[in-house]
Amino acid sequence: MAENKENKKDNFNFPPIGGGKNIKTPRFNGYWIFLLSALIIIGFNFFGMKTEPVKTNWQEVKTKMLAKGNVEKFIVVTNTGQVNVFIKPEKIQDYSQLISKGFKNYDRGPQFTFAIGSLEGFEKNVADAQQNIPGAAGITLEYEKEYDGWGSLINFLFPIVLILFIWIFFFRKMSRGAGGGSGIFNVGKSQAKLFDKESNIKITFKDVAGLAEAKQEVEEIVSFLKSPDKYTKLGGKIPKGALLVGPPGTGKTLMAKAMAGEANVPFFSMSGSDFVEMFVGVGASRVRDLFKQAKEKAPCIIFIDEIDAIGRARGKNPNMGSNDERENTLNQLLTEMDGFETNSGVIILAATNRADILDSALLRAGRFDRQIYVDLPELKDREDIFKVHVKPLKLAEDVDISFLAKQTPGFSGADIANVANEAALIAARKDKNAVEKQDFLDAIDRIVGGLENRNKVIKVNEKKTIAYHEAGHATVSWLLQHAHPLLKVTIVPRGKALGAAWYLPQERQITTKEQLLDQMCSVLGGRAAEELTFGQISTGAQNDLEKATKQAYAMVTIFGMSEKIGNLSYYDSSGQSDFSFTKPYSEKTAELIDSEVKELVENAYTQAKALLKQHQGQHKQVAELLLEREVIFSDDLERILGKRPWKEEEEEETPQTETPPAEEQQ
Repeated sequence: MAENKENKKDNFNFPPIGGGKNIKTPRFNGYWIFLLSALIIIGFNFFGMKTEPVKTNWQEVKTKMLAKGNVEKFIVVTNTGQVNVFIKPEKIQDYSQLISKGFKNYDRGPQFTFAIGSLEGFEKNVADAQQNIPGAAGITLEYEKEYDGWGSLINFLFPIVLILFIWIFFFRKMSRGAGGGSGIFNVGKSQAKLFDKESNIKITFKDVAGLAEAKQEVEEIVSFLKSPDKYTKLGGKIPKGALLVGPPGTGKTLMAKAMAGEANVPFFSMSGSDFVEMFVGVGASRVRDLFKQAKEKAPCIIFIDEIDAIGRARGKNPNMGSNDERENTLNQLLTEMDGFETNSGVIILAATNRADILDSALLRAGRFDRQIYVDLPELKDREDIFKVHVKPLKLAEDVDISFLAKQTPGFSGADIANVANEAALIAARKDKNAVEKQDFLDAIDRIVGGLENRNKVIKVNEKKTIAYHEAGHATVSWLLQHAHPLLKVTIVPRGKALGAAWYLPQERQITTKEQLLDQMCSVLGGRAAEELTFGQISTGAQNDLEKATKQAYAMVTIFGMSEKIGNLSYYDSSGQSDFSFTKPYSEKTAELIDSEVKELVENAYTQAKALLKQHQGQHKQVAELLLEREVIFSDDLERILGKRPWKEEEEEETPQTETPPAEEQQ
């Protein structure tokens, strides 16, 4: 062992192999040029600096210098109007102001300087002095032009160097911030991240739960690239592009990452905002460079996340400019996508949750041939997603994945991941050894309603109003056939709400007019309860009134559920109405719409009051129980109000549609 250590130690003394060719020399940095230039300028100014002459005037020169015969010569600087006075070396010590300035007897001068009004007047004064003053007889008068060489050069070059330095500095910073090279000429280069066989991408299609149809489409694209002959031997063409469309959090970007992990081809990934820069033409340049790299590495996949950043329909941009940088970038993208040769092996994949604002030229066949809709997960999909996200958690025995999936209608994949993580945090906060069922329920409440605030100070009469309000929601919804099934009612403040009634929305594909009216009636049950119980109303129903009003306007203007308006819908799914300044109906129709909406809301409110009057005693029992416990559940309502006669019919319905869990706020 000792011998080996000595050999290792000796190896450090050997010269590098190849005569030092393997040694990496330090990279030259352009900032050294600026530092060296600054040191040279400072050195010249410091070491070449002369002692400044003392300022004086002609009268002092005449009486104190010429009269004593101490002046050797005058030099007139014609371009500045100054006269430099040179004192004889042996006479320098006679002047205290020169000694204090550091002048020595060997200094060549000038020692004094003064300004003259005109050259002719000064020459006349010197001639008179030579005639009248004996000590001035032998003085010579010389003329010259003075140039500050270094000063002029510095004054000329310094602004240019400063601007160049700032320009290079900011270009380097922006290039680094965009993920590109450090040179100023890399701004127009593509900022796409390249994932190839050597990249360690651990996400595969197994990590993408649910979304069977969308995943099948994406898997087929990967299959195109792996074995193109299978699809082209019959004369077919490989699709040029696919657009992933769907609400936020449904897994569009995750599916693209899974493609990068599954495909054995280069995968270019970037965001739509990476094309947008403050410099004109940079976006189009980056598009060209991206497709140039892709063609060189074909077959490959290009993934553009949030493509709506550059793909917005031309003419619909918020600014009023006729031709902005985004449109130039979009035009270049359209050109590049349509310029591919047949079966070139480059497939463009993009994702957006705002497909309605994309340019129609971008969506036509030949560019994005396929639109893959990634919808919110259904019940079975939510169960599969829960299984993926609870794998790293230590679960208790009472956790039922299928039960959790039923409790989260309308949740996206990202929401479910958040529920699993929040449940683990809640369990850890309570010092539990495993994540229990109640932790998941608390996590769902936390995400939907906000954090509990039990320390909030609420007066007794206000708390009673909140209890009767929430009991009104619970009672009316329990007595209506098409209202959402109630889970629990609480008067514990959570988030901005002082109280809440929690429902589990029925999953439907379509909703009838009767179902909408029953939902509106249950929403107005809180306001009706306040009026019947206390004879007055409060601001606590603001959220309820907003929901009822929006729903009524939707029934009249969108769904055509008004007899007076008829089967008309003023909703524009293309988004064109967002940019128009006129309504699609007349003022007379607008008045009719307002009256119809008011009638719908008033009828629902009247129905809610009638139900509460009919079951006034039971409503009071629910409210008092709520004041006592603060939280009651559907079992308590069943004990007070009896079983719902429509319960069996609701259970026989096939849960289909996705609507988020409702929360009636006080």
